[in-house]
Amino acid sequence: MTTFAYIAAIVLVNWGFAHMQEWALFWSFTVGGIFILRDLMQRQIGRWWALGAMAVAGIISYFMADPFVALASITAFAVSELVDWAIYTFTKRPLHDRILWSSAVATPLDSAIFLGMIGILGPTLFSVQVGMKMLAAVLVYGGLRYAIR
Repeated sequence: MTTFAYIAAIVLVNWGFAHMQEWALFWSFTVGGIFILRDLMQRQIGRWWALGAMAVAGIISYFMADPFVALASITAFAVSELVDWAIYTFTKRPLHDRILWSSAVATPLDSAIFLGMIGILGPTLFSVQVGMKMLAAVLVYGGLRYAIR
């Protein structure tokens, strides 16, 4: 169920950015939830299957949203996933620390790439997207720290 929700959320946000850019601030608020869904999904089905789910979301977005927005989404996601992978692989910190650290590095890159590629990169949307993604990361971080105790 988490995988379906993740795919649906990506397609919805990509559709929103493609067809309702006047609501870009709203779509930027929603992206933090996608990051929580991604973390939950990766824990349920594994990183490789999660990458497959991202590809499915990209293909659906290509046809339902806009090919250009789908390409921007996949590109931003690929870069942020590479950063996540590097931090998860090369740091030996507990899982909750790796989630927080990888989010702190990957979310600004993800937002800058996506918003830049679709031509709406600006301080407000960038700040909202990074802020919402980091809020999601802090919630996951806190939940995991609490669960470990």
